Amino acid sequence: MTHQYEVSGITCGGCISNVTKALEAVPGVTAVRVQKESPQATVTMSGHIPTEQLAEAVKSYGNYILTEAVPGKGN
Repeated sequence: MTHQYEVSGITCGGCISNVTKALEAVPGVTAVRVQKESPQATVTMSGHIPTEQLAEAVKSYGNYILTEAVPGKGN
């Protein structure tokens, strides 16, 4: 399953790398794509992972806040 999340705090390529590493380290995550333009992360997982668990992972890498993407808000 694949889900999109909004990620605030992404300002550069280093941020993209940090958020990608944080999400890839979460057990069950199989693929991650992070972009600065929106800013958002597309996460593919083998089973359900609570948004809170993903949010804690990115928070541990810096001042990033991950939330569920709002449909129709440029996603």
